[in-house]
Amino acid sequence: MFDLIGQLIGGLIVGVLARLLLPGKEALPDGALGWLLTALLGIAGAFIGGIIARTIWAGENYAAGWIMSILGAILLLLLVRLVMGGRTTTTT
Repeated sequence: MFDLIGQLIGGLIVGVLARLLLPGKEALPDGALGWLLTALLGIAGAFIGGIIARTIWAGENYAAGWIMSILGAILLLLLVRLVMGGRTTTTT
């Protein structure tokens, strides 16, 4: 149970850092759901960063560090922006 909470908190930190480093807005909802999706973005970014590192230079037992986790989250965030588009507001 505490491992899951730790992963969510770590993923939230990585996701928030990725969203701060990459300027612009995403098509993510506001509120609690947006925070949860940001945490999931960070967790998935750590997974992607670990795969990239293992493919290029690291061994099989490599656990993604903070830098590779953030880079993986940034790549995933760019993919989200490409697929879903940026958030636009229209006034009528």
